[in-house]
Amino acid sequence: MTAEFVRGNHRQWATMPGVGFLEANALAYRLSDGRRLFHDVSFRVSADQVVALVGDNGAGKTTLMRILGGELKPEDGASHTQGGVAVMPQFIGSVRDGRTVRDLLLEVAPAALRAAAAELDEVELALMDTDDEATQLRYASALANWGEAGGYAAEVLWDTVTVAALGVPYDRARYRDVGSLSGGEQKRLVLEALLRGPEQVLLLDEPDNYLDVPGKRWLEERLAETDKAVLLISHDRELLAAAATHIVTLEGGTAWVHGGGFGTWHEARVARMDRMAELRRRWDEKHQQLIELVRSLQRAAMMSDDMASRYRAAQTRLRKFEEAGAPPLPPKEQKVKPRLRGGRTGVRAITCAALELSGLMAPFDLEVFFGDRVCVLGSNGSGKSHFLRLLGGDESVRHTGECRLGARVVPGLFAQTHRHPELLGRTLLEVLGRGDDGRAGMERGAATAALARYGLAPAAERSFDTLSGGQQARFQVLLLELSGATLLLLDEPTDNLDLVSAEALQQALDEFTGTVVAVTHDRWFARSFERYLLFDSDGRVSEVDEPVWDQRRVERVR
Repeated sequence: MTAEFVRGNHRQWATMPGVGFLEANALAYRLSDGRRLFHDVSFRVSADQVVALVGDNGAGKTTLMRILGGELKPEDGASHTQGGVAVMPQFIGSVRDGRTVRDLLLEVAPAALRAAAAELDEVELALMDTDDEATQLRYASALANWGEAGGYAAEVLWDTVTVAALGVPYDRARYRDVGSLSGGEQKRLVLEALLRGPEQVLLLDEPDNYLDVPGKRWLEERLAETDKAVLLISHDRELLAAAATHIVTLEGGTAWVHGGGFGTWHEARVARMDRMAELRRRWDEKHQQLIELVRSLQRAAMMSDDMASRYRAAQTRLRKFEEAGAPPLPPKEQKVKPRLRGGRTGVRAITCAALELSGLMAPFDLEVFFGDRVCVLGSNGSGKSHFLRLLGGDESVRHTGECRLGARVVPGLFAQTHRHPELLGRTLLEVLGRGDDGRAGMERGAATAALARYGLAPAAERSFDTLSGGQQARFQVLLLELSGATLLLLDEPTDNLDLVSAEALQQALDEFTGTVVAVTHDRWFARSFERYLLFDSDGRVSEVDEPVWDQRRVERVR
């Protein structure tokens, strides 16, 4: 037996665990500016399947997730789920606004539980001012609603979750400021809640972002073990290869499904492109033949009544052929062309002497020379992002010892969390035209051309905060390009970039005249560097000869 309920165009059924599924049927969505983002998107995610949703930045992956989660209404089509749906939004892991661990867990809880929690909080606040009978009755009612919504069962689950993710029970963790947790700790907390929770359909938008490599491996193992129906967005090629059972590709304004894993996806995509091109070529040839036939019969019909009937028949055939429509052209390949020029600097780009970030690491010495490519590795919370912020000139980073930049070294920081309050509410053209950070403002034509090189021209009139995570990342790289930086400080730059953009960034870094220091948990990206600085879990900082992802590997390298 199942109990059906409807939320907009999104139909759900509460049912027994282990039988969850999701279906998307001919979904279409149009943006507020009238541009159709995608149409005729259809696929199914069954129990025990991990389906990866891939595509270029801005293709509509997150929008599609929001439709499937019931947050947005499609222009056409519908989605159906069975087993309850839980959603992880894209920017979980970047929370820094004073919310608590309880608030974060409630954010991914069912709507009924969130409403019951809000009601309970309101009454508890009222009790601090008025402890009369009416308020006490309200409090009793709020407690009853909390229980009926599954609040007490959720607290039992959350206790397991906080112990697994943070090492402390829920009672000790519930009021902890989420801003005190690293992005990876926030992500692990939410993933533990969703993977252990009762909902049988999981929609995970960039679940691997902010996770260190042991965390990514943990996620890969949990995805392999779960019997839930999982749809995820990720650009981590190693995670996709390890976890995805099927691939849904959103491109060309629609979607296609590859029934195999990521290892065979590239080959399948090339074959599909070739097949589409061949079908379109044959259609164009046939179309041209029919047009020429009609033209020749038109001339003949002027001289013979017998040929007139053949001419009319040919016209009808051409009309029906055109009405049936041409096969779609292969999607245009996205082209991203960063121009990270940089410039010559002093030989010693970075010098650290007895540097210690307060409470995070032991003192260490380091010299980074012009042209070096340094990859900073380590677990979440070890101080890697703080180190980049210090190199970028952030005076709020508490430290002792010496950290100085060489002559003509101009730092440019790519921030992991994409939090740029100075860009909120401003269109990309406005940002480029204004010339922030001492940069000369660009003329509209030059700004549009620069945006086009990053595949952002269609988003020129959109505000920064309405872009997808990948589009925000590409715009950050563009701002680095325009800043004239000779030292690039990149904090997880590939986290939200699609595959094409990530490869373009790596090529641009290879051609960059200057020094690069990058924090990354992207195993593919890390292998392109030449020096590796390890921030160990015991507070030691040292260089290793190759990428190091876990403590046992650290000991073997040493």
